[in-house]
Amino acid sequence: MQRLIGLLVGAVFGMLFVAINAHEPLPSTAGILLRVAAGVALAFVIFVYMVAGKLIKTGAVPQSGQAGGPMFGKAYLVIVGIEVVLLFGGLPVLGALGVPAQVNVAWIAFVVGAHFVALAPVWKAPSMLVPGVVPTVLGIAGFVMAGTSAIAWVPFVSGVLSGVTLLGASAVLSWQQLAELRKVAATS
Repeated sequence: MQRLIGLLVGAVFGMLFVAINAHEPLPSTAGILLRVAAGVALAFVIFVYMVAGKLIKTGAVPQSGQAGGPMFGKAYLVIVGIEVVLLFGGLPVLGALGVPAQVNVAWIAFVVGAHFVALAPVWKAPSMLVPGVVPTVLGIAGFVMAGTSAIAWVPFVSGVLSGVTLLGASAVLSWQQLAELRKVAATS
């Protein structure tokens, strides 16, 4: 369940990335469709979480600790603490430097992605590298774009595409986790 909680959190943040950043210069219809698709993806992850919870609650799957210790232990807290400092410290610094507001989402994508990269070895989950590396690269791309005439597209590239990555990874990984739980339930 701990892994599914992490995936649920990732999906919520993915939804927020899409909901906040799917705006102009995108056509409004595209923004609406992206928000609806993000909502459906989040609902799917919530559904999987609820089904998995029911399997555990009914005893169909025995609840056991994760190999390697708890997911939300000391290393997790240190990484998230650094993430919070970077996010809430970095945004005012960007503002003080006169960086255009569109770049804020690039910073957020970079920091969020880097936090997933840092968590991958802690959680012994190489699958976390995709939702880590992709937003990190998209964040860097947003910084590069800020110096070009494509600055209006930074929220789409760094925000929407990062959100789609988080949602897609959360949906796929939660589905895989549920499949594993169902296998355990079938053999119990």
